[in-house]
Amino acid sequence: MTETAADNRFSPMLITLFKGVLYQDQHPQYWQAMLDHQARVRDHVSVLGLELMLDEAEGYAFLRHREPREDEPELPRLVPRRQLSYPVSLLLALLRKKLAEHDATGGDPRLILHRDAIVDLVRVFLPDTANEVKLTNRIDSDINRVVELGFLRRLRGQEGQFEVRRILKSFVDAQWLSELDARLGEYRGHAEERDNH
Repeated sequence: MTETAADNRFSPMLITLFKGVLYQDQHPQYWQAMLDHQARVRDHVSVLGLELMLDEAEGYAFLRHREPREDEPELPRLVPRRQLSYPVSLLLALLRKKLAEHDATGGDPRLILHRDAIVDLVRVFLPDTANEVKLTNRIDSDINRVVELGFLRRLRGQEGQFEVRRILKSFVDAQWLSELDARLGEYRGHAEERDNH
């Protein structure tokens, strides 16, 4: 491949990475360019205080803020931190737990959940309400937020079906997951506290 052809793939691939997660299945041509030029990508983003997070087995890559080394000044944060609401954090925790359970059973690497199954997962941790429509609308709003964040993907042509994206494992790690039961207990307490006010 000529250097010009490589550059023609490099720039769009890098722009895709700067915009969010690069998935192998969504952008196979950029994925290959990223693998071919991995060292160049790392050098390029390092100047901006970023690092490339790559999981070839799961088929995704993204950029995150790199902590400065001892001799480096702290750079302004290019990738902003996102403060998540309690219900969205809860939903992410429950989806990550479900993904771990799914992985333990083997079988299909993709975890597909129907909207109703997601609602049932979350309902246990939310205060009881007589207004079922309001509750499901609220959970639907949280599901939409998780889709925006890139941890869930709607399946085309399959109404109400979602794929749990495996990148969730990078953001909710095994150590965090091992403390999940305690966290879910806190979430239950938080829900009850909100219900009592």
